Amino acid sequence: MRHFATASSLLRASHPGPAVAVTAIAAGLAATTGRDAGGVLLTAAAVLAGQLSVGWLNDLVDADRDARVRRQGKPVAAGEVSRRTVLIAVLVSAPAAVVLSLPFGIAATAVHLVALVSAWAYDLGVKAGPLSVLPYAVSFGLLPAFVALGGAGPPPARLMLAAALLGSAAHFVNALPDLADDAATGVRGLPHRLGAAKSTAAAALLVLAASAVLAGVSSWVVLPLAAAVLGAGLLLGRRPGSRTAFHAVVLVAMLDVAMLLSTGIQPS
Repeated sequence: MRHFATASSLLRASHPGPAVAVTAIAAGLAATTGRDAGGVLLTAAAVLAGQLSVGWLNDLVDADRDARVRRQGKPVAAGEVSRRTVLIAVLVSAPAAVVLSLPFGIAATAVHLVALVSAWAYDLGVKAGPLSVLPYAVSFGLLPAFVALGGAGPPPARLMLAAALLGSAAHFVNALPDLADDAATGVRGLPHRLGAAKSTAAAALLVLAASAVLAGVSSWVVLPLAAAVLGAGLLLGRRPGSRTAFHAVVLVAMLDVAMLLSTGIQPS
């Protein structure tokens, strides 16, 4: 029973939601390259290992800060899983992500490693500075490149740009609920410097820009739809305590992800 509790806490410390979401997107893109089921599963395994390492490192580095503000849902800060266990998990999953990338070639492996180094840099301190959005842009932007180099050919510039824009938007959206707690523990990333209202607007503009990029290779019909949803969300979100703007940004981001997957990476 004790081992099950430790495993459960370790899983929760990995940020499983974002890890699974990014892995699913990578697997979806891989499926559009024409590779077989084994190739898709291997892509998913490599990306999942990397995402787990990023999540575990994040909670390990932030444990003291999370404990000071008594942030909920943080097993490391709460002592539900030892820091040594989480460190071992990072040291296992990080190299595993690289090793699992090797069958796709040196170029794909190098791109995945750069994406991971960028994400680890965020965890290790970039998140607290004015360039906090940069690792999100780099790591998300390189995801289609990793998949493409693993099978279809050269990296698709449009998809890389759209992914970078969506990643940047994700940074602002993720930071919004924790702005006060982060500021209290010395984290002063770009969203904290801009404030909640400007960060929401930045996220909206970024997902709209991603919609425009993807509409160029998908369908222009979605662009006015995205603009209408965001406009309504920002307008209604001006009411005190309203989260309408936040939900509008998330909804358009989901639409963009759907377009990203429907566009896919076709074999060259």
